[in-house]
Amino acid sequence: MIDWTHFTPWSSLAGGIVIGTAVAMLALLNGRIAGVAGIIGGVLRPAAGDMAWRLAFIFGLLVAPAAYRLFAAPAAPTIEASYPVLLLAGLLVGAGTRYGSGCTSGHGVCGLSRLSPRSLAATITFMLAGFVTVYAVRHLLV
Repeated sequence: MIDWTHFTPWSSLAGGIVIGTAVAMLALLNGRIAGVAGIIGGVLRPAAGDMAWRLAFIFGLLVAPAAYRLFAAPAAPTIEASYPVLLLAGLLVGAGTRYGSGCTSGHGVCGLSRLSPRSLAATITFMLAGFVTVYAVRHLLV
């Protein structure tokens, strides 16, 4: 069922437009793909002359929520999992990112927009894994 109380099509559309514009600008102006895992990985394995844009990108990811708070009250987060489950989930996402040679932003946003078959396969795989996981947790493990 759709939670109509929290259904936000206009803000979701605006967010998609902002993300799409930012991804397109990074690709067109800098020749880079906005895959967050790859950007952070490049900071951990620095190459000469490749650090400034990566740090600026990460800085923007960290500052954007603070800037948002200037204009709107943040939604109260609701986490329905224990810390061990969150830790396991984070490790599995990290392993999947390494195994799939990229993350949801790299494959799902940037790769699909470039019609990459590899990104299509990766996106289908992580979406199916998400669907199966949610179904199992919500319906089979209850």
